[in-house]
Amino acid sequence: MPTLSVGRDRLFAALGRVYTQEEFEKLCFEFGIELDDVTTEKAIIRKEKHLEEEGEAEGDEEVIYKIEVAANRYDLLCLEGIARALRIFTGTEATPVFKLSSIPDGSMLQMHVKQETSQIRPYIVCAVLRGVTFDEVRYNSFIDLQDKLHQNICRKRTLVAIGTHDLDTLQGPFSYEALPPQEINFVPLKQERHFTADKLMDFYRSDMKLKKFLHIIENSPEYPVIYDSNRTVLSLPPIINGAHTAITLKTRNVFIECTATDLTKANIVLNTMVAMFSEYCENKFEVEPVEVISYDGSKAIYPDLSCYKMEASISDIVGRIGISLDETQVISLLKKMQLQAEPCPSKGEPRISVSVPPTRSDILHACDLAEDVAIAYGYNNVPKSKPKLMTIGGRQPLNRFSDKIRAEVTRAGYMEVLTFVLTSYEENFDMINRKDDGNKAVIIANPRTSEFEVVRTSLMSCLLKTLKHNIDHPRPIKIFEVGDVVALDTSRDVGASNNRRLAALYCSSNSGFEEIMGLVDRIVKIVRAPHITFGHPYYVETSEPEFFMKRQCKIVTRDGKQVGYLGIVHAEVLRKFGIPDPCTFVEIDLEALL
Repeated sequence: MPTLSVGRDRLFAALGRVYTQEEFEKLCFEFGIELDDVTTEKAIIRKEKHLEEEGEAEGDEEVIYKIEVAANRYDLLCLEGIARALRIFTGTEATPVFKLSSIPDGSMLQMHVKQETSQIRPYIVCAVLRGVTFDEVRYNSFIDLQDKLHQNICRKRTLVAIGTHDLDTLQGPFSYEALPPQEINFVPLKQERHFTADKLMDFYRSDMKLKKFLHIIENSPEYPVIYDSNRTVLSLPPIINGAHTAITLKTRNVFIECTATDLTKANIVLNTMVAMFSEYCENKFEVEPVEVISYDGSKAIYPDLSCYKMEASISDIVGRIGISLDETQVISLLKKMQLQAEPCPSKGEPRISVSVPPTRSDILHACDLAEDVAIAYGYNNVPKSKPKLMTIGGRQPLNRFSDKIRAEVTRAGYMEVLTFVLTSYEENFDMINRKDDGNKAVIIANPRTSEFEVVRTSLMSCLLKTLKHNIDHPRPIKIFEVGDVVALDTSRDVGASNNRRLAALYCSSNSGFEEIMGLVDRIVKIVRAPHITFGHPYYVETSEPEFFMKRQCKIVTRDGKQVGYLGIVHAEVLRKFGIPDPCTFVEIDLEALL
């Protein structure tokens, strides 16, 4: 859960009253957040610098409240947001109405997007805060909110990167481009000399804060960059802003841009930024829009501060909580949570229409409305009741069956191993002589490492890899794994399905084919499902590329259904894995035996 550090006195001033610590803890509990810690600025500095003496740390003794908030409540990640939410919750302030400035035709700022950006960070959204009044506290809160959003919804700038600029130092219209790094030259924030983008990457490799973001674009042939009409660089997203546009306490007009790989999250981030700090604008809660013109001629105006409507029945809301409320009471409770609602005309059960503001991106379903009503009503006020139905949890049949198989294979002298479900593309296909037909394997679109490129379609490569790393163990080596493989499946809503498998590997100076056959005989013998019967023999010759020809077979039931396969692993496969001794391998579909 994200934790927000705010000065107690500044928070109480924003709330309009002073609380004792006990009173504030109670308020936090009622609102669904938690006062996690009470400390001081000096104590925080002392802890960060590992100082022991009281007098060694600089800073004052201002009391700092550390407040833990829900991960999806981005509007509570700054002093302005949490103070506003608590004021509305306690009824001392009405929910604000955000609006866009009325801009004459032809006067709206424009951002032109070039086609090259589609290959690296395809989206950009922008807005302007006019007539902002900053002081040191507001400025620090403005910067801190950006950092918190970057760590949270922005996923460390991989999905969204925020840039804020002093608009008075710029000249529109702006352009969002992607250029070779050698062609991008500017003075980055907090620096005094020019860098080309490639040199800047080398410069920041030793920077403790920025080096963790370099991987996002450093391997791209072109880097994203934002220019104004004078070719002044605003930023090199998602790495650093330009020094020319740096915001100070004297800044009055702020230009905000968010570049992204996810347009929905970019809109949420932009809405959060402008909604929190538009209260300091000359026209309170008013934001100036920016027109974004794409390379294909399409146009869009940001930010979108409109409220969206959702309908829900009263029973869907209060039924989940276990209380009885009418429409008026539900509407009143939702109002405390910044949600405006009104009754909906309906012939059946009562329904309400809820207007969700741009700050509440966490409201997606009637379940979310029920949670907010429960918070506003008070969890401690929900009457206790005994459940109408007594149920006892139990294990899934597949897991019970898997454990019985594990026990049986262990009794046969095999050692269980546990490997990753993700593996490399080469190990899953090429190293076991298999071809990828494109219709089976789930490929990871943006793997963090070459070791995790594909979801395994067989347990074979995982056991061979385990054997490779334990090749010095005394022979014979007998290992097994019971685990899931994943394959593409258009009949599933997620497009893929899991399948539980048993795999065993025998490695010694001889192939050990009879050892694996003995294990299969035992498994065939103990399977007691009435719909599963095996003939004599239960194996049929097959020709899989990972095994020697005429040294392999598939395991079939009496009706001819294949449930597994086994064979002596091909010498070429063993060579690729660096295994010098012959091996025999079996893999069985456990779900087919259940």
